[in-house]
Amino acid sequence: MWNKRSSPLHTNVVKNENSTIRDIVQRAARTSAAKQVVQSIESRTVTEITSLAGSAFALYLSVVAHKTGGVHICVADDRDSAAYLAGDLYSFLGAERVLFLPSSYKRSIRYGGEDASGVVQRTAALEAIRNHKGEAIVVCTYPEALFENVVSAESVSQTVVEVSVGARVSMEELQQRVEELGFERVDFVHEPGQYSMRGGIFDIFSYSENKPFRLDFFGDEVESLRRFELSSQLSTERLQSVRIVPNLKNFASETKVTIAGYVGDAVWWMDNLDHTLARLDEERRKLLAESENPADDAQRVTSAKAFLGDTEGRRMVLRRASVKRPAEVQVAFNTQPQMAINRQYDLLAEDIEARAMQGYTTYFLSENRAQGERLENLLAATHRKARFEMLKMTLHEGFTDRTLRVSLYTDHQIFDRYHRYSLRGEIDHKESLTIAELNRLKIGDYVVHIDHGVGQFGGLVRSVENGKEQESVKIVYKEGDVLLVNVHSLHRISRYKSKDSDAPPRIYRLGAGAWQRVKEATKKAVKDIARSLIRLYAERKASGGFAFSPDSYLQYEMESSFQWEETPDQQKAIELIKADMESREPMDRLVCGDVGFGKTEVAVRAAFKAACDSKQVAVLVPTTILSLQHYRTFAERMRGLPVRVDYLSRTRSSKDTKQILKDLAEGKIDIIVGTHKLLGKEVKFKDLGLLIIDEEQKFGVAAKEKLRSLSVGVDTLTLTATPIPRTLQFSLMGARDLSVISTPPPNRQPIVTESHTFDEGIIKEALDFELDRGGQVYFLHNRVEDIDRIAALVQRLRPKARVVVGHGQMPAPQLEKLIMDFIYGEYDVLVATTIIENGIDIPNANTIIINNAHRFGLSELHQLRGRVGRSDRKSFCYLLSPPDELLTGDARRRLRAIEEFSDLGSGFNIAMQDLDIRGAGNLLGAEQSGFIADMGFETYQKILDEAITELRTEGTEGLENILGSEREEVAMPDNIRYVTDCQVETDQAALLPDRYIGQASEKLQLYRRIDGITSEEDMVRFVAELEDRFGKLPQQAQNLVDIVRLRWRAVALGMERAKVKNGLMLLWFPSDGRNIYYKSTLFGSILRYIASQPAKFVLKQNNNKVYLTVREVDSVAEGCRVLDAMAEAVAEERGATKN
Repeated sequence: MWNKRSSPLHTNVVKNENSTIRDIVQRAARTSAAKQVVQSIESRTVTEITSLAGSAFALYLSVVAHKTGGVHICVADDRDSAAYLAGDLYSFLGAERVLFLPSSYKRSIRYGGEDASGVVQRTAALEAIRNHKGEAIVVCTYPEALFENVVSAESVSQTVVEVSVGARVSMEELQQRVEELGFERVDFVHEPGQYSMRGGIFDIFSYSENKPFRLDFFGDEVESLRRFELSSQLSTERLQSVRIVPNLKNFASETKVTIAGYVGDAVWWMDNLDHTLARLDEERRKLLAESENPADDAQRVTSAKAFLGDTEGRRMVLRRASVKRPAEVQVAFNTQPQMAINRQYDLLAEDIEARAMQGYTTYFLSENRAQGERLENLLAATHRKARFEMLKMTLHEGFTDRTLRVSLYTDHQIFDRYHRYSLRGEIDHKESLTIAELNRLKIGDYVVHIDHGVGQFGGLVRSVENGKEQESVKIVYKEGDVLLVNVHSLHRISRYKSKDSDAPPRIYRLGAGAWQRVKEATKKAVKDIARSLIRLYAERKASGGFAFSPDSYLQYEMESSFQWEETPDQQKAIELIKADMESREPMDRLVCGDVGFGKTEVAVRAAFKAACDSKQVAVLVPTTILSLQHYRTFAERMRGLPVRVDYLSRTRSSKDTKQILKDLAEGKIDIIVGTHKLLGKEVKFKDLGLLIIDEEQKFGVAAKEKLRSLSVGVDTLTLTATPIPRTLQFSLMGARDLSVISTPPPNRQPIVTESHTFDEGIIKEALDFELDRGGQVYFLHNRVEDIDRIAALVQRLRPKARVVVGHGQMPAPQLEKLIMDFIYGEYDVLVATTIIENGIDIPNANTIIINNAHRFGLSELHQLRGRVGRSDRKSFCYLLSPPDELLTGDARRRLRAIEEFSDLGSGFNIAMQDLDIRGAGNLLGAEQSGFIADMGFETYQKILDEAITELRTEGTEGLENILGSEREEVAMPDNIRYVTDCQVETDQAALLPDRYIGQASEKLQLYRRIDGITSEEDMVRFVAELEDRFGKLPQQAQNLVDIVRLRWRAVALGMERAKVKNGLMLLWFPSDGRNIYYKSTLFGSILRYIASQPAKFVLKQNNNKVYLTVREVDSVAEGCRVLDAMAEAVAEERGATKN
C-alpha cells in the first residue's frame, strides 16, 4: 500500500489499477466516438481520427481492437514511438496480446549487421500473425521494419518443427532436422539459432522465442519440455509443446512478400501514412544506389507503391490526413494532453481542484511509491483541496478525457523526468554469461595459491589414489616445479589480476620462504591500518558537531524535480546522510558508485539541507574542469530556490576571486565549489557546516592534512567512483560510514551501442544526426601520430562542423582550455585520445565514436561509453573495428558484450573486473598497492581476511566497533571464527566425471563455484542447477559436494585439517598452541562432548599438534553427520549456560 498522510485538504485513495483501468476501458467502449470507429472498420472504410491526445490513442485503439477482433497493425513514425505505444497497450489490452515488430538490423538493411533481439521479436510477431485465432492482437511497428520483405506464410509453415511431451523422436533425428534448418551446435546455447546436446538433454534456441527450450529425452521419447534462462542456464517453466522456428531470412531462395501481403486482412492504424510512404521510398533509393546487386536487393525490400497496392481495399485508420489515401469518414474524440506545470505545483493543485468541481476524477500514475508520497507533500503545501487517486502503473503521456471525465496524469511529466520503455520479448542478455567467459582460466594464465604464491595455470589433470580417480588443477612454478591442487581446494587459488596486466608477475619457487615473507608483511600492514582506524574512530566519536534540522518544504520541492528515479541504494544513502546530519556526532561518510549512478545528486541534497539551516557548504574537486561541471550541476538543481552557488578555480579572474572570497567570509555564498584553491590561507568561511570531497584519492598528502584540520567538527561527505570490493568494506571501512550505490537509475536511457566495421557512411550518418539536433560528438582515436588525419576525415564528412583535436601530449593549460571551450559549445566535434575517459561530463555530447574499439579492454570501453548518456537525450556509441574475421575471439566477445549491455548498470559488474584493483590501492594507501602487484587482487583480499581474523583472535580492543555487525562472528566472543580454512583429504573419488560434463573450461568454472559456496541453502540450489542442466548427480559429484559441506562444519568448530580414510576421520585443531581458541568455551564444550563418548572419539597430541580420531566414519557424508551432532551438543551446552 502507498503511505497515506492524513490531511483534510486532499485525499489519496489507492486503487487496484487492474479494476480501475478495466472500468475506464469499459466506459471508453460505450462512447459514441469509439462506436463510430468500430462501425467504419466493419464497413471497411478509411477512417481519420482526430483530437486523441497522449496515451488516449492507446486507450481507444485497445477498445476498438477488442470489439472488432482480428489482427491490428499500428505503424508509428519511428522505433521509439512504436515501443512507447506497445508499452501503453500492455496496460490497456494485456501484454500477451501486444507484439512489437522491429527491423532485423541494428541500423539499417543497407549496412547489414543483424540485431539478434530484433530478429527474435520480428519472428515472434510474424509467427503470432500466421497462427492467429481468437482474440484480437495488436502489432506495433515503424517504417524501417515494414521496409524488409519476408518469406511467405506458406513457406514458413513447411520449415517449423513442432515437438510435444511424449513425442517419439530420437535426438539424432532432431539434430539432423535442426541442422538442415541452419541451427549451429555449441557447448552452451546463448543466442538464437544454436543448439547443444549433453547426455539426454537437448537445448535449442528458436528464433521466435526470447528464451531457449530444454528438451529432456528418455531413450527416444521426449520426457519433458522447459524454457530456461540464458544467464543462469536454469529452467524456468514447463511446457507441453514447443515450435522451433529457424531464421526466416536464411531462406533467400524462397519467394519474398511484403509485410502487408503477409498479414492479409488486417486493420492498419497509421500515425502518418504519407511520412511512412516517403521513408519506404527513401530507404529503397539509398539501398539500390549503394547496392552491388540491385536486382536481388530490390526483391528483399518494399516500396511505397507496393505497400499501397497490398493495402488497397484493406481497413485503415489514419491519425493524420493523407494525400495518398484520403479518409472517407472522420471521427473526433474529446481529449486534451496533460498540462505542463514546470514545477509550479500550485498550478497542478488548482487544475485538480477545478476539475473535481466539474465531476472529474484525477488519477496519478507512478510505479514508484516514493513519487506518490512526494506529490502528496508538495500538494499539501499548496493548501488546496487537491483530491486524486493513485494507480501503481505508468503510461507514456498523460491526458484528460472530457467525455469520460477522467484525467490520467503521469509522474514523469509532472516531475519532468525521462520515461523509459521496456518491451516484451527482448533477449535478456545478463552480464553473467559473458563475464564468466571472460574470467575463464586458460593454460598459461597466472594464478596465485595462497600458501605458495604466483604460478602458471597448467590445466586439469587426472590421478589415481588408492584405486580411486581424482581430478586436480596443475600449477607450474619456477624451475618447472609442479603443484597439484585438488578440485575441492580451488578456493585457495585465485586468478592473478593486477594494475599492470602487461607486466608478468614474479613467479615463486615452491618451498622457498619469499612468498611467506610477502604474506606476513602484507598482514602486518593491514593490522597497522586497522589499529589506526580504531584510533580515528574513537577521536571522531569524542568530538561534537552540529545537529541539522529535519527536512523542510523547500527540501521536498528541490528533491521532486530530480530528473531520474531514485534507486533503492540512492534512497538509502540519502536517508543515512540525513540521519547523520541530524545527529550531534560529526558525519564522516563515504559514498561509492559508478559513473552516472547519482552520487552527485546525493551530494546536492546534503548541500541543500545544510544551506536550509544557514550553514555554508564547501565542495572540493580535483580539477578545474570538474569544478565548473559541479558548479553547473548544483546551480541548475537549485535554480529558483533561495540559495547562492558559486565556484572558485584558476580560471576565475582575480577581481572575481577577490569578490567571491569577500562574500564567502560574510556568509553571502551558501555553496562554494572549488579545486584545492579552496584550501588556501586566504579562504575564510563565516559558518562552514558541510564539506563535500569528490574523488579524495586524487588529492596530495598536504591537501589531505589541510582537509583534516578543516573538517574537525564539520560533517564530511566523500564521493568516489572507484568500486570498493565487499570484503574490503567489511574488513576495514567500518571507521568510516559507507554507502554503496550499485544500481543505475531505472529510467535512465540506455545508450544505443552498435559495433561496425570502419565505414565513412556510418560515421557521416552519426555526425549528421547528432549535429543536426544541436548536439556534440566525441570521436575517440587513441593514436597521437595520425589523430590529425582522423580530424581531417571528420572535417571532410561534415565540412561546416567545428572540429578540435585534444590529446595527452599537449601542454596541460592548452588542453584544459580546449576542453572548457568544448563544454561551452565552442566546438562541435572533439577528436581525442582516451583523455576523455577521466570525468569530463558534457550533457550536450550524446554521441561517441570509438575507433579501433577492439584494442580496448571491457571496462575501458564501458568507461568511455559512460561519457555520453548523461542527459535525457537518446545517446549513441559506435564501436568501429576491422571485420570480424580479423579480430581475435576475445576482442569479438568484448565488443559483443559491450553492445549487449547497453545499460549503464552493467558497467558496475564489468568495471569491477579490473577497477577493484585501483580501488583497494587508493583506499589503503600506496604501500598496499605494492603488495597487490605482488600477489594479485583476489589473494590480497583473502590475506586481508586472514589478518582481520588474527586481529580478532588476538582480542584487539575496540576492533568490534569498526568491524560493525556485518559479520555474525562479531556479536559474541564464542562466535569468532578461529580458523579461516580447513583442508580436507579423502580416498573417495570426488570429481565431475567426463561423461557428466565433458567441457574442461565449464567443468573448471563449476569446480570454482562449488568450492566457493558457503551455505547449505546455496549448495542445495547449486545441486538443483547441476541436475537441471546435466541430469542426475553421479556419486563422485555427490562426494565432492559432501567434502565442501564437511569443510564448513570443521571451520565452524575450529578445526584446520580433516582426513577421511580407511573408516576413520582425523581432525586437527589449530597448530598454533598460543591461539586463544584453546581458552575458548567452544574448545571446552568440544572436550566435554568427546569425553562423553570414549568409544567413538580419541584425542591425541603429537609434536605439539592436537588432533581427534573419530571411529566408524566410512564416508564424507557420515563425517558431516558426526560434526553436526557435535555442533548441536556444543550449542545446547552454550544455551544451557546462558539460561
